[in-house]
Amino acid sequence: MTNPGFRIRPYQPSDEQSVIALWQACNLVVPWNDPASDIRRKMQVNPELFLVGENDSGLVATVMGGYEGHRGWANYLAVAPSHRRSGYGRIMMEAVEQRLKAMGCPKINLQVRESNAEVIRFYEDIGYKNDRVVSFGKRLIDDPPG
Repeated sequence: MTNPGFRIRPYQPSDEQSVIALWQACNLVVPWNDPASDIRRKMQVNPELFLVGENDSGLVATVMGGYEGHRGWANYLAVAPSHRRSGYGRIMMEAVEQRLKAMGCPKINLQVRESNAEVIRFYEDIGYKNDRVVSFGKRLIDDPPG
């Protein structure tokens, strides 16, 4: 899928403030995750899978992919509220999927809060299925309050 005027490129350190502002506008920033710390950590592992999308308005989309040799992951998919329903989310996911597949990744996982019906529908529409698993997590490092 293409969208004239929309470009995808790897994240650059100069993008940090724009990325964090986008994540805040998309309600992706939560108290227990400091976005600047998440970015610093991401830049240590598979930085080439941290993608930003831009158009003539500037930076309007992100996706943070990861791969540890068994499964790929997608985090921080964000599209500016003013650019939703433009196809940018689908394009960003296709871009990270292609890069993961080229690395030999057999499957991509992601997590969505059960209460986020709109996002669940989006992922279903682009071919994702609910794996019917329980997701567990354990915080190993507490981020400072943002």
